[in-house]
Amino acid sequence: MKNVAAPALALLAALGLSGCAGMSPAVPPFSQAALPAAVQVPAGHRVALESVGVGEITYECKAKANAAGAFEWVFVGPRADLNSRAGARQGSYFGPPATWVANDGSRITGTQVAVAPHVPGSIPLQLVKANPASGAGEMMGVTFVQRVATQGGVAPASACDAATLGRKEVVKYQADYIFWKAA
Repeated sequence: MKNVAAPALALLAALGLSGCAGMSPAVPPFSQAALPAAVQVPAGHRVALESVGVGEITYECKAKANAAGAFEWVFVGPRADLNSRAGARQGSYFGPPATWVANDGSRITGTQVAVAPHVPGSIPLQLVKANPASGAGEMMGVTFVQRVATQGGVAPASACDAATLGRKEVVKYQADYIFWKAA
């Protein structure tokens, strides 16, 4: 009976310790399960950093290419602060080209791989392939960046016509930026 009791006590002790470990709140790892396949990061990568980008996107009213007399709002570029989930500043994002800079000075640029629609009134979800980082720090080794949980940021609803040609408008947006590295 002692031979059975010792392993049983060890198992109960392990379960008890894991139960205590669960008492401290843990941040669950980012899951791609609910994302469209087009913006999912390929297997073999792990999340290196999660941030919440809060900022604005500038658009300019321009003549539509190959459409005489037609006008449209054209994306000029973003500018955002990158914050931790707790609100601490981690870096910045701006473009073009799309550039993410960590507080430690390391930076990456990237090339869009895919987009997928999100909710109406919000910019699309996005997958970006990162170029090699410059500067040693958090951005070293980042291979992909996902833009998810987007809110706002779409082109203005105001008129874009001959009378407003050249006008720039700034719209607010927020998005989570998830940085991935090879596992």
